Amino acid sequence: MITGNTSGLKTAQLKGLERIAGRRVSPDLVVSPELAKELCAVAFELGRQVGVLLSRSGQVEAVMVGDHKTIMIPALKQFKASGGRLKGLRCVHTHLAGEDLSEDDLMDLLFLRLDMMTVVKMEQGNATRLYSAHLAPQPVQGRNWILLPPEIPGRQGHFREFIAGLEDEFARARPVREIDAGRDRAILVSVTPLSKARAQESMDELVELARSAEVIVLDTVVQRREKINPRLILGKGKLGEIMLTALKLNANLLIFDQELNPSQVRSITDHTEQRVIDRTQLILDIFARRALSREGKLQIEMAQLKYMLPRLTTRDDALSRLTGGIGGRGPGETRLEVDRRRINDRLSKLAKKLKEVSREREQRRSRRRKKDLPVLSLVGYTNAGKSTLLNTLTKSAIVAEDKLFATLDPTSRRLRFPEDVEVIITDTVGFIRHLPEELLKAFKATLEELHEADVLVHVIDVSNPRCSDHIQVVEELLRELELDDLPCLKVFNKIDLVAPEVVAEQLRLHEAVALSARDAATFGSFLDRARSLVLKKWQKRGEHAQSEIQEISPDTPASLLI
Repeated sequence: MITGNTSGLKTAQLKGLERIAGRRVSPDLVVSPELAKELCAVAFELGRQVGVLLSRSGQVEAVMVGDHKTIMIPALKQFKASGGRLKGLRCVHTHLAGEDLSEDDLMDLLFLRLDMMTVVKMEQGNATRLYSAHLAPQPVQGRNWILLPPEIPGRQGHFREFIAGLEDEFARARPVREIDAGRDRAILVSVTPLSKARAQESMDELVELARSAEVIVLDTVVQRREKINPRLILGKGKLGEIMLTALKLNANLLIFDQELNPSQVRSITDHTEQRVIDRTQLILDIFARRALSREGKLQIEMAQLKYMLPRLTTRDDALSRLTGGIGGRGPGETRLEVDRRRINDRLSKLAKKLKEVSREREQRRSRRRKKDLPVLSLVGYTNAGKSTLLNTLTKSAIVAEDKLFATLDPTSRRLRFPEDVEVIITDTVGFIRHLPEELLKAFKATLEELHEADVLVHVIDVSNPRCSDHIQVVEELLRELELDDLPCLKVFNKIDLVAPEVVAEQLRLHEAVALSARDAATFGSFLDRARSLVLKKWQKRGEHAQSEIQEISPDTPASLLI
């Protein structure tokens, strides 16, 4: 394969490049004297840098032609990796003016995880010295690479043995356990202008989200920047450090705490050759894993498709192929257009299905209203203990795990208060800061349950040091959903995990009750307050209904009273 600046070349010069493409060198040599000489001769004739990518078997995988000062390495996704942490390719290219390894050379070495980067110095078209660098398992004098002494072409033996030893050094830094095989191994990254404390809070939550998605968190990186790099989010130097860490720890995934736009994902992926996702995509993945009901699955699929639609690109050559079939008029649609049309068609079908589900849910609510049963809805930050509280109150067995978003599908149970007051108690999906907008829209049908509530029970994890922030997030989301006018009882949960004085301070700041969702013996105050709020709300409802009856004129036709 010949890539790069081949415009204006003569047929004989192209044939010379093709001959280079068919070469093979000894696996024990960085480059053979013959190939080094041929590269220099062609580069001298063209007045352009020329280079090759060599596999570990010594096969020339690509020939690259640059300009007088630079050379462009093609995308390496098409090259099969060696199975190690390094790419299994080494780059050998010429420098026309006798320059040393440039910063671009070293960045390519780092970001592309090359086995080695080698520059052939030349004089009058003859190869004189090889200058090489390889990645360092540990930084040396603040640098992530090691510069080797210059060598004469053909005298640099034992290359295969050297690379095998280098791979072993990287592997010893963090071996992959058999139990972790098949799971994503991620480095979490946050770039934010927030204070150090706030940035760390957000990162801690991202760690919990990754754990809930069964991702192995290898490392976390928090960089505070007043101005975010619009292309790579963080600086190129910092991105290089992250890449070396990924290489040492054998990471295969970068998760960003900030939402990335499509061009940023492409830029970071192109630079690092790592899979890249953001917080929104991680939350969508968790929801996709956990949704059990038909409605939940429909909502998740809709949110994922809406997230995916603007991220469809034409980067993949396969997407540019024409798909007009036999008998089709004109050139047909591109693959990209077909993908977009199919997604839009699917979104339309999902919207119709969700309307049906919403109607079914409305019918169930109507039947519930006919039975005159008050409704308590549990709300709160994710992992606050809502499902555990519902299980203990109603002796149910709803899934309740120490993970974010363990509950996605709304669940309702009957609860009988003392003095024969019966209510419906409903568990709903937990809230979280920066909840993706599309996800919030997709779950509109689920959250409609809350509009039917007579009382909201706001469950708060008092053992979480950021519980005040969590209260604020939930209250803001309730206002956004126009639910802030409903009676709301704050319940501080997990009192068994904190000192009594901490609980007392929170109760002093908020008009609330405290309990441990695992211990029914602590429910006394909660049951009394909840029952009181329900009776108060229903008493007002009765007074309102009575006033409506009194306002009806005696002359009103009986048909209008039905």
